[in-house]
Amino acid sequence: MLDHPNERSLHSHPTPRTGGIAIFSAIFLASFLIVWEYSSLPKLFWLALSVILVVTVSFLDDRYRVEVMQRLFIHLGAASLLLIGGFILYNWQLPEVVWHWPIWIDVGLSLFFIVWMINLYNFMDGMDGFAAGMAVIGFGCFAVFGWLAGNILFFNLSLVIMAASAGFLIFNFPPARIFMGDVGSSLLGLLAAALSLWGAREGIFPFWAALMVFSPFIVDATATLIRRLFRGEKIWQAHKTHYYQRLVQLGWGHRKTVLWEYGLMVACAISALWAVRQTVITQWLILSLWVVLYSLLMLWIPRLEEKNRKQ
Repeated sequence: MLDHPNERSLHSHPTPRTGGIAIFSAIFLASFLIVWEYSSLPKLFWLALSVILVVTVSFLDDRYRVEVMQRLFIHLGAASLLLIGGFILYNWQLPEVVWHWPIWIDVGLSLFFIVWMINLYNFMDGMDGFAAGMAVIGFGCFAVFGWLAGNILFFNLSLVIMAASAGFLIFNFPPARIFMGDVGSSLLGLLAAALSLWGAREGIFPFWAALMVFSPFIVDATATLIRRLFRGEKIWQAHKTHYYQRLVQLGWGHRKTVLWEYGLMVACAISALWAVRQTVITQWLILSLWVVLYSLLMLWIPRLEEKNRKQ
């Protein structure tokens, strides 16, 4: 299965997009060892069913193309399986601020978060080494959170996902020899959502810390979606208007852009690990600084484009 370049692609040569199958195989096989060692079948059973559902429809999409609404319906089904398995967050919180809503709102927000993470990770998988790098750093940070909290199951599963992504990254770092395809990106998005809800519900970290860890993807994808909605564009169509794509087109190239993105990811991960052990005032200060930083970055890139057009 080859990813043939088109007018919306950042690559110029047909490239295999089967790397997600390797990531899935590594995670799934290693999970059997985790279940055997820690008797964690009840916790991972519903997660495994959800993963199989998403990976199956993603494989069919990579191979034959599946309609958008059909994929979305399957994603909703996979998210529902996670909710049945207890991956629901009942305390949506910021530092010292907790919202207690009716259970149907909690369920709806959890469902939306899972489906959005599956799709936004897919949206952001458009540059060599980008999605895999986010997985290595993001799930690596989750592993540290699990280790510090003494939750060995969460620690091991996060470590397995990080290791599987790192193995793939060796072949995906610019210039990429293989892509992960929808199988890999949808899988990693689902796992990012599931472990974020799991960690927040069991007190491994507050939910806002998980959002901070994956904020390089969440902010770019969400801001781009909102901008395209206001412009009346078809948001389900492929495009090249994400901020990272715009940097590549400005002449930064894949390697420079992805290395700077890695720096942003590491900074977010370190901030999250450090912030959860600070005072409430310090936590709010850190969150505010990141809001300001992302706002400045989103203003800076259009200015670079304008400068480039004038030159």
